[in-house]
Amino acid sequence: MKTIAIIGGGAAGLMAAAHLAESAKDKNITIHLFDKNDHLGAKVIISGGGRCNVTTGIHDIKQLLQNYPRGAKFLMSAMYKLPPPKVMEWFESHGIPLKTEEDLRVFPKSDNGKDIVSALEKTITQNPNVTIHLHLKTNVTNITKKTGFIITTKKETITADYLLIATGGNTYRQTGSTGDGYAFAQSLGHTITKLAPSLSSFMTKEDYPKDLAGVSFTQTEITLDSNSEKKSYTRKGPLVFTHRGISGPAIFAISSMAAYENFSAKEPHHLTINFLPHLTKAELLEKLQKEANLHGKKEFKNFLDILLPKSLCEVMARELMKRKKLPSNSIHAGQMNAELKKETAELIHAFPLTITGRSPGEEFVTAGGVPLPEVDTNTMESKICPNLYFAGEVLDIDGFTGGFNLQASWATGYLAGESMLKRLNKAEL
Repeated sequence: MKTIAIIGGGAAGLMAAAHLAESAKDKNITIHLFDKNDHLGAKVIISGGGRCNVTTGIHDIKQLLQNYPRGAKFLMSAMYKLPPPKVMEWFESHGIPLKTEEDLRVFPKSDNGKDIVSALEKTITQNPNVTIHLHLKTNVTNITKKTGFIITTKKETITADYLLIATGGNTYRQTGSTGDGYAFAQSLGHTITKLAPSLSSFMTKEDYPKDLAGVSFTQTEITLDSNSEKKSYTRKGPLVFTHRGISGPAIFAISSMAAYENFSAKEPHHLTINFLPHLTKAELLEKLQKEANLHGKKEFKNFLDILLPKSLCEVMARELMKRKKLPSNSIHAGQMNAELKKETAELIHAFPLTITGRSPGEEFVTAGGVPLPEVDTNTMESKICPNLYFAGEVLDIDGFTGGFNLQASWATGYLAGESMLKRLNKAEL
């Protein structure tokens, strides 16, 4: 009988265990699944605000991989093995109906992440050829390798022939993702890249975002200048103002792209928001002229609300007065001169903010982890330590919001499980 140990009962670990349990035929396999929590899939359950953004509706692999600022090329094999349509098929065939929303995020129809975890948990207990030992509320304190892997907890020591580390990163620490997997990887000969928070909101030097808190936009274009390199990061998508700054999918994506940038009051970053990215500057100027002709008697700030939310119009009017381009927001639209129209268009297309930090405790994903050159992309097996596998966020892989991080976890977990099963089959020949 062969023994497999899986450290981490999150998306990657559960999918690996489920695939092993379903695929093992006439094999006597024992799986020890360790997790710090008193239930499996803690981070899966709370993802997507508790609804669980299972995967993405983007089915083209090349387009899909564009949503991973780190690890895209490495993920190709895993994504072809278990792409989003197969993830959806897996859960629906296990009794969980799914729905794809307009923004291509995929959720269970129940909007309950517990259903996703329940399907996986049931699957790992259904095959009589596989014996599952769940070690919940259990901290693995040490891992060494001799003939096999010796896994030590406060209560017991277990020896396994194969080991999968699927502990996640060091975000959502309340769910047990405290970075233990990095230490385990290092103890088995691996290195760890620089770690950084990803998918976070931004805090601003300007205080007027609090006056706009809750104001949202379905489509903006964000540009953030790098302080460390001569480049900028750009992303289109939804945005929302918060009491401390800005948030939303477009901001999360930009923060992911700029994961290794330093943000502070002493080292601020320049960011601009294009509130109407579907219009060129020429088209916007033409629209301003047209609306000014139609609504020439409207006061300036009231005139702008034809294009933008009223509270933002007031902020823009104050900004234009500060720039001495607008003498008073009580002037009429018909009194706008060419310079004011041009400055207004530029402000709408490149509204400036000064980024002084990430909102603490709000990051969803860790950038960095086990270096990808140290892992076989086709199997998820370590190139340094035979029979050791990695899956999920413990690797130097992270994606944008929209189901991409869970998709990467399902795919790498599935591939790791399949690779271990193939190794078991060879061992028996």
